[in-house]
Amino acid sequence: MRSLINRLAPLLAAIASCLAMPGGAGAQEPLRVFAAASLKNALDAVAAGFTQASGTQVALSYGATSTLARQIENGAPADVFVSADEDWMDYLEQRQALKAASRRGIVGNALVLIAPTGAAARLTVTPGLDWLALLGPGGRLAIADPRAVPAGKYARAALEKLGAWAALEPRLVRTENVRVALQFVARAEVPFGIVYASDQHAEQRTLTVATFDAGLHPRIVYPAAVIATSRHAKSGDFVETLQSGKARDIFLSLGFQPLPSWNKAAPE
Repeated sequence: MRSLINRLAPLLAAIASCLAMPGGAGAQEPLRVFAAASLKNALDAVAAGFTQASGTQVALSYGATSTLARQIENGAPADVFVSADEDWMDYLEQRQALKAASRRGIVGNALVLIAPTGAAARLTVTPGLDWLALLGPGGRLAIADPRAVPAGKYARAALEKLGAWAALEPRLVRTENVRVALQFVARAEVPFGIVYASDQHAEQRTLTVATFDAGLHPRIVYPAAVIATSRHAKSGDFVETLQSGKARDIFLSLGFQPLPSWNKAAPE
Protein backbone atom coordinates (compact mmCIF):
# COMPACT_ATOMS: atom_id res chain seq x y z
CA MET A 1 0.00 0.00 0.00
CA ARG A 2 2.79 2.42 0.93
CA SER A 3 4.42 1.69 -2.44
CA LEU A 4 1.18 2.52 -4.25
CA ILE A 5 0.81 5.79 -2.37
CA ASN A 6 4.39 6.72 -3.21
CA ARG A 7 3.77 6.06 -6.90
CA LEU A 8 0.55 8.11 -6.88
CA ALA A 9 2.01 11.06 -4.95
CA PRO A 10 3.46 12.88 -8.00
CA LEU A 11 0.15 12.51 -9.86
CA LEU A 12 -1.88 13.82 -6.92
CA ALA A 13 0.48 16.76 -6.54
CA ALA A 14 0.14 17.59 -10.24
CA ILE A 15 -3.66 17.52 -10.00
CA ALA A 16 -3.62 19.77 -6.94
CA SER A 17 -1.29 22.18 -8.70
CA CYS A 18 -3.53 22.26 -11.75
CA LEU A 19 -6.61 23.03 -9.65
CA ALA A 20 -4.79 25.88 -7.96
CA MET A 21 -3.69 27.50 -11.20
CA PRO A 22 -5.78 30.30 -12.77
CA GLY A 23 -6.43 28.17 -15.81
CA GLY A 24 -7.19 25.01 -13.86
CA ALA A 25 -10.48 23.32 -13.11
CA GLY A 26 -11.10 25.72 -10.24
CA ALA A 27 -11.35 28.55 -12.76
CA GLN A 28 -14.13 26.80 -14.66
CA GLU A 29 -16.88 27.89 -12.29
CA PRO A 30 -19.71 29.47 -14.30
CA LEU A 31 -19.80 33.26 -14.36
CA ARG A 32 -23.03 34.20 -12.58
CA VAL A 33 -24.79 37.15 -14.22
CA PHE A 34 -27.98 38.70 -12.84
CA ALA A 35 -29.77 40.74 -15.51
CA ALA A 36 -33.00 42.60 -16.17
CA ALA A 37 -35.64 40.45 -17.88
CA SER A 38 -35.82 42.80 -20.87
CA LEU A 39 -32.22 41.88 -21.77
CA LYS A 40 -32.82 38.16 -22.23
CA ASN A 41 -32.61 37.81 -26.01
CA ALA A 42 -29.59 40.08 -26.33
CA LEU A 43 -27.65 38.74 -23.35
CA ASP A 44 -28.26 35.14 -24.34
CA ALA A 45 -26.49 35.93 -27.63
CA VAL A 46 -23.68 37.98 -26.05
CA ALA A 47 -23.06 35.32 -23.41
CA ALA A 48 -22.88 32.58 -26.06
CA GLY A 49 -20.19 34.55 -27.89
CA PHE A 50 -18.33 35.19 -24.65
CA THR A 51 -18.33 31.47 -23.84
CA GLN A 52 -17.11 30.58 -27.30
CA ALA A 53 -14.27 33.09 -27.10
CA SER A 54 -13.19 32.52 -23.49
CA GLY A 55 -14.27 28.98 -22.67
CA THR A 56 -16.11 30.35 -19.61
CA GLN A 57 -19.70 29.26 -19.12
CA VAL A 58 -22.16 32.01 -18.18
CA ALA A 59 -25.06 31.29 -15.83
CA LEU A 60 -27.71 33.95 -16.55
CA SER A 61 -30.48 34.75 -14.07
CA TYR A 62 -33.20 37.08 -15.38
CA GLY A 63 -35.88 38.91 -13.42
CA ALA A 64 -37.17 42.27 -12.33
CA THR A 65 -34.25 44.63 -11.70
CA SER A 66 -35.62 45.53 -8.28
CA THR A 67 -35.87 41.87 -7.22
CA LEU A 68 -32.37 41.04 -8.44
CA ALA A 69 -30.85 44.08 -6.72
CA ARG A 70 -32.40 43.10 -3.39
CA GLN A 71 -31.22 39.52 -3.82
CA ILE A 72 -27.67 40.76 -4.40
CA GLU A 73 -27.96 43.04 -1.36
CA ASN A 74 -28.97 40.00 0.69
CA GLY A 75 -25.97 37.96 -0.42
CA ALA A 76 -27.15 36.12 -3.55
CA PRO A 77 -24.11 34.66 -5.35
CA ALA A 78 -23.75 36.95 -8.38
CA ASP A 79 -20.59 38.06 -10.21
CA VAL A 80 -22.08 40.69 -12.54
CA PHE A 81 -25.29 42.71 -12.40
CA VAL A 82 -26.92 44.34 -15.43
CA SER A 83 -29.72 46.69 -14.39
CA ALA A 84 -32.56 48.18 -16.43
CA ASP A 85 -32.05 51.57 -14.81
CA GLU A 86 -29.47 53.60 -12.96
CA ASP A 87 -31.50 53.93 -9.75
CA TRP A 88 -31.12 50.28 -8.71
CA MET A 89 -27.44 50.30 -9.60
CA ASP A 90 -27.12 53.42 -7.43
CA TYR A 91 -28.93 51.49 -4.69
CA LEU A 92 -26.26 48.77 -4.70
CA GLU A 93 -23.40 51.22 -5.11
CA GLN A 94 -24.56 53.16 -2.04
CA ARG A 95 -24.46 49.91 -0.10
CA GLN A 96 -20.91 49.17 -1.31
CA ALA A 97 -22.13 46.06 -3.12
CA LEU A 98 -20.27 46.88 -6.35
CA LYS A 99 -16.60 46.58 -7.17
CA ALA A 100 -15.10 50.06 -7.26
CA ALA A 101 -14.89 51.67 -10.70
CA SER A 102 -16.43 48.63 -12.44
CA ARG A 103 -19.73 50.30 -13.37
CA ARG A 104 -20.35 50.97 -17.06
CA GLY A 105 -23.29 52.24 -19.15
CA ILE A 106 -24.08 49.48 -21.63
CA VAL A 107 -27.10 50.30 -23.80
CA GLY A 108 -30.29 52.37 -24.02
CA ASN A 109 -33.90 51.70 -24.94
CA ALA A 110 -37.18 53.39 -25.89
CA LEU A 111 -40.62 53.16 -24.30
CA VAL A 112 -43.46 52.07 -26.58
CA LEU A 113 -47.20 51.45 -26.50
CA ILE A 114 -48.03 48.05 -27.95
CA ALA A 115 -51.13 46.12 -28.98
CA PRO A 116 -51.83 42.60 -30.26
CA THR A 117 -50.92 42.24 -33.93
CA GLY A 118 -53.70 43.47 -36.20
CA ALA A 119 -55.75 44.91 -33.34
CA ALA A 120 -54.91 48.62 -33.56
CA ALA A 121 -53.55 51.33 -35.83
CA ARG A 122 -50.62 53.66 -35.25
CA LEU A 123 -51.34 56.73 -33.16
CA THR A 124 -49.52 59.67 -31.58
CA VAL A 125 -49.29 59.87 -27.81
CA THR A 126 -50.22 63.44 -26.81
CA PRO A 127 -51.62 65.11 -23.68
CA GLY A 128 -55.06 65.18 -25.33
CA LEU A 129 -55.26 61.44 -26.01
CA ASP A 130 -58.44 59.85 -24.58
CA TRP A 131 -56.92 56.78 -22.99
CA LEU A 132 -60.17 55.42 -21.56
CA ALA A 133 -61.83 55.54 -24.97
CA LEU A 134 -58.74 53.85 -26.41
CA LEU A 135 -58.94 51.01 -23.89
CA GLY A 136 -62.68 50.60 -24.39
CA PRO A 137 -65.20 49.30 -21.83
CA GLY A 138 -63.39 47.14 -19.30
CA GLY A 139 -60.11 47.33 -21.19
CA ARG A 140 -56.91 47.45 -19.16
CA LEU A 141 -53.34 48.60 -19.73
CA ALA A 142 -50.46 46.24 -18.86
CA ILE A 143 -47.29 47.75 -17.40
CA ALA A 144 -44.51 46.50 -15.16
CA ASP A 145 -45.12 47.37 -11.51
CA PRO A 146 -44.32 51.10 -11.28
CA ARG A 147 -43.56 50.91 -7.57
CA ALA A 148 -40.22 49.23 -8.24
CA VAL A 149 -39.69 47.88 -11.77
CA PRO A 150 -37.81 50.33 -14.05
CA ALA A 151 -40.08 49.88 -17.09
CA GLY A 152 -43.09 50.60 -14.91
CA LYS A 153 -41.43 53.66 -13.38
CA TYR A 154 -40.66 55.02 -16.84
CA ALA A 155 -44.25 54.34 -17.92
CA ARG A 156 -45.69 56.11 -14.89
CA ALA A 157 -43.42 59.14 -15.44
CA ALA A 158 -44.58 59.40 -19.06
CA LEU A 159 -48.25 59.02 -18.20
CA GLU A 160 -47.99 61.61 -15.45
CA LYS A 161 -46.44 64.12 -17.84
CA LEU A 162 -49.24 63.40 -20.29
CA GLY A 163 -51.83 64.03 -17.56
CA ALA A 164 -53.23 60.51 -17.91
CA TRP A 165 -51.97 58.70 -14.82
CA ALA A 166 -54.89 59.44 -12.48
CA ALA A 167 -57.47 58.20 -14.98
CA LEU A 168 -55.48 55.10 -15.95
CA GLU A 169 -54.29 53.95 -12.52
CA PRO A 170 -57.49 51.96 -11.77
CA ARG A 171 -57.26 50.30 -15.20
CA LEU A 172 -53.71 48.96 -14.89
CA VAL A 173 -52.47 45.38 -14.91
CA ARG A 174 -49.25 45.62 -12.88
CA THR A 175 -46.79 42.83 -13.63
CA GLU A 176 -43.68 41.52 -11.87
CA ASN A 177 -41.47 42.45 -14.81
CA VAL A 178 -41.77 43.93 -18.29
CA ARG A 179 -41.72 40.59 -20.12
CA VAL A 180 -44.86 39.53 -18.26
CA ALA A 181 -46.59 42.73 -19.40
CA LEU A 182 -45.50 41.89 -22.94
CA GLN A 183 -47.12 38.44 -22.70
CA PHE A 184 -50.44 39.89 -21.50
CA VAL A 185 -50.59 41.83 -24.75
CA ALA A 186 -49.24 39.00 -26.93
CA ARG A 187 -52.02 36.72 -25.65
CA ALA A 188 -54.58 39.51 -26.28
CA GLU A 189 -55.60 39.45 -22.61
CA VAL A 190 -55.37 43.25 -22.61
CA PRO A 191 -55.74 45.65 -25.57
CA PHE A 192 -52.56 47.65 -24.83
CA GLY A 193 -49.34 47.57 -22.86
CA ILE A 194 -46.30 49.76 -22.27
CA VAL A 195 -42.95 48.02 -22.68
CA TYR A 196 -39.49 48.65 -24.09
CA ALA A 197 -38.99 48.77 -27.85
CA SER A 198 -36.65 45.77 -27.55
CA ASP A 199 -39.41 43.73 -25.87
CA GLN A 200 -41.84 44.36 -28.72
CA HIS A 201 -39.08 43.44 -31.15
CA ALA A 202 -38.87 40.02 -29.49
CA GLU A 203 -42.59 39.24 -29.73
CA GLN A 204 -44.15 38.88 -33.20
CA ARG A 205 -47.67 38.68 -31.76
CA THR A 206 -47.48 42.38 -30.87
CA LEU A 207 -47.01 45.62 -32.78
CA THR A 208 -45.84 49.09 -31.78
CA VAL A 209 -48.74 51.53 -31.80
CA ALA A 210 -46.78 54.55 -30.57
CA THR A 211 -43.37 55.52 -29.24
CA PHE A 212 -43.20 57.76 -26.18
CA ASP A 213 -41.09 60.85 -26.62
CA ALA A 214 -37.84 60.44 -24.68
CA GLY A 215 -38.51 63.73 -22.89
CA LEU A 216 -41.53 62.22 -21.12
CA HIS A 217 -39.47 59.97 -18.85
CA PRO A 218 -35.95 59.67 -17.40
CA ARG A 219 -33.31 58.54 -19.87
CA ILE A 220 -33.30 54.76 -20.19
CA VAL A 221 -29.82 53.40 -19.49
CA TYR A 222 -28.77 49.82 -18.72
CA PRO A 223 -25.63 49.88 -16.53
CA ALA A 224 -23.50 46.85 -15.69
CA ALA A 225 -21.05 46.32 -12.83
CA VAL A 226 -19.02 43.65 -11.08
CA ILE A 227 -20.37 42.61 -7.68
CA ALA A 228 -17.97 43.40 -4.83
CA THR A 229 -17.98 39.82 -3.51
CA SER A 230 -17.18 38.28 -6.91
CA ARG A 231 -13.95 36.33 -7.09
CA HIS A 232 -14.42 35.16 -10.66
CA ALA A 233 -11.45 36.01 -12.86
CA LYS A 234 -13.70 36.78 -15.84
CA SER A 235 -16.16 39.19 -14.20
CA GLY A 236 -14.47 42.32 -15.51
CA ASP A 237 -13.94 40.73 -18.93
CA PHE A 238 -17.66 40.11 -19.26
CA VAL A 239 -18.50 43.75 -18.50
CA GLU A 240 -15.94 44.80 -21.11
CA THR A 241 -17.52 42.42 -23.60
CA LEU A 242 -20.89 44.11 -23.05
CA GLN A 243 -19.27 47.33 -24.33
CA SER A 244 -17.69 45.75 -27.39
CA GLY A 245 -18.60 46.43 -30.99
CA LYS A 246 -19.95 42.89 -31.38
CA ALA A 247 -22.25 43.31 -28.38
CA ARG A 248 -23.36 46.71 -29.68
CA ASP A 249 -24.37 45.12 -32.99
CA ILE A 250 -26.40 42.47 -31.18
CA PHE A 251 -28.17 45.04 -29.00
CA LEU A 252 -29.06 47.29 -31.93
CA SER A 253 -30.29 44.37 -34.04
CA LEU A 254 -32.72 43.46 -31.25
CA GLY A 255 -34.31 46.89 -30.85
CA PHE A 256 -32.14 48.54 -28.21
CA GLN A 257 -30.92 52.12 -28.56
CA PRO A 258 -27.33 53.40 -28.65
CA LEU A 259 -25.90 55.43 -25.81
CA PRO A 260 -24.31 58.79 -26.67
CA SER A 261 -20.91 57.37 -25.66
CA TRP A 262 -21.03 54.71 -28.38
CA ASN A 263 -18.91 55.31 -31.43
CA LYS A 264 -17.17 53.46 -34.24
CA ALA A 265 -14.08 53.05 -32.09
CA ALA A 266 -15.86 50.64 -29.72
CA PRO A 267 -13.64 47.59 -29.12
CA GLU A 268 -14.46 44.47 -31.04
